[in-house]
Amino acid sequence: MGHLAHGSAALIAVSLLTACTATTATKQTVKPAAAPDVFVAVSPRDRTGDVPTDETVVVAADAGTLKSVHVTSAHGRLPGVISDDGTRWRSNQTARPGTTYTVRTVAVNADGKRKESSSTFTTVKAKDTFDIEYITPNSNDTGLTVGVGMPVMITFDKPVTDRVSIERNLSVQSSKPVQGAWHWFDDRHVDFRPNEYWPARTKVRVEARLAGVRGGEGLYGKRDVRLDFRIGREQITRGTTQNHVLTVKRDGKVIRTMPMSAGQGGAWKFYTTSGIHLAMSRENVTVMTSPGIGPGQPGYYQLTVYDTVRISNSGEYVHSAPWSVGAQGNSNVSHGCVNVSPANAKWFLDNTLIGDPIIITGSPRVLEPTNGWGHWQESWKEWLKWSSLKDGPTTTF
Repeated sequence: MGHLAHGSAALIAVSLLTACTATTATKQTVKPAAAPDVFVAVSPRDRTGDVPTDETVVVAADAGTLKSVHVTSAHGRLPGVISDDGTRWRSNQTARPGTTYTVRTVAVNADGKRKESSSTFTTVKAKDTFDIEYITPNSNDTGLTVGVGMPVMITFDKPVTDRVSIERNLSVQSSKPVQGAWHWFDDRHVDFRPNEYWPARTKVRVEARLAGVRGGEGLYGKRDVRLDFRIGREQITRGTTQNHVLTVKRDGKVIRTMPMSAGQGGAWKFYTTSGIHLAMSRENVTVMTSPGIGPGQPGYYQLTVYDTVRISNSGEYVHSAPWSVGAQGNSNVSHGCVNVSPANAKWFLDNTLIGDPIIITGSPRVLEPTNGWGHWQESWKEWLKWSSLKDGPTTTF
C-alpha cells in the first residue's frame, strides 16, 4: 500500500508540472486598430463663385493636423495662419476681386498617414476700383522725419462708403505704444492722430492693405500701400497775440524767443487764428495776395515774402517781415500772418519740421479743425465721433 501510494504521488507531481509548463508557453499578441484617416474641410467649398473678397478662408482638419496650406492665384499668395493645435488655418488678408484661388492642403492622421487635397473658389468681380491718391507724410514734403503733432492723412481717388471695411485694413505700428484712432472728414479723406502728441523719436509704420477691400457697392481697392516715417525731437512753439512773443521749446527747454506781430483785425479775415496749428510746409519764397480782393480794388496787395512756414489753409504763415520789425514785440499790424524779423524767420525755417505744433492764442478768430491741419482743435471725444472702429493702441515693433 505504501509503495503504491508513493508512486501515485510522483505521477500527480509530474502531471501538475506538465500542466503548468503548457500554460506558461501559450502567449497571444493583440494588434492595435489603425488610426482613422484625417478629414479636411475647406470653406469656401470647391468651385464656389462670387465669394466676397473679405470672406475668411478657413481650412479645418478632423482626426489629424494640418502640415501646410497654400492659397494661391495669378496675383500671388493669400496669407494665413495655422492654429497652435494644427487643426485650423485662417486667411488674414483680403482676397482680390474677380480672381480664382486654388487651395492646396497637406494633412496627417495620428499614424502620420499623409493626405493631400485641392479645391478652388472664385471671388466676386469688381465694377470699379479705388486707390490712394495721396498719403501724408511723404518724402517729397517732409523727408519722412516729422514733428510730434503730425497726423497721417489719406486721400482716396474716389468716394468710398464702406468705412468699416476700409478702417479694418488700415494699421498703424510704432516703436513706442500710442493710443490713436482714424477719423473720417468725408468719403474721400480719412486721417489718423494719437490721443496725445507722438512721443519724440518714435518710428511709425502705416500699412493700408486695401487690395481687394470693398469700398462700396462693386468698388474694390486696387493696391496695398506702406509708409514708414519717424517722429523727430519734440518742438512746440507758443505765442499770443497779446504779448507779441513766440517762444520755442525743444524737448521741454526754451531754445529761442522771437518778437512777433500778428493779424491787425478789423475785418475778420485779418485776425490770426487762435488754436493748435501745425507746420504744413517750409518755403524759401512765397507770393502772397490779398484774400478776396482783386487788382485795382481797395486793399489789394501782392507781396513776395521769404523764409515762410505755412500754418493753415487760410493764408497764414510765420514769415520774414522786415517792414514790420518796429511793431514786432509790441503791436499787431499784419493781414493775419505771424511776422518775425528776417533773422528769426530764417532760423525758424531751418529749425522747424513739418508737423511741429505752433500754438497761437489771444485772437477772437478760432482755427477750424478743417482749416489746414487743424486736427488737434478737436477734443479726443470729438475726434472719435467720426471714427468707425474708435480708438485702440498701435501695435509695436
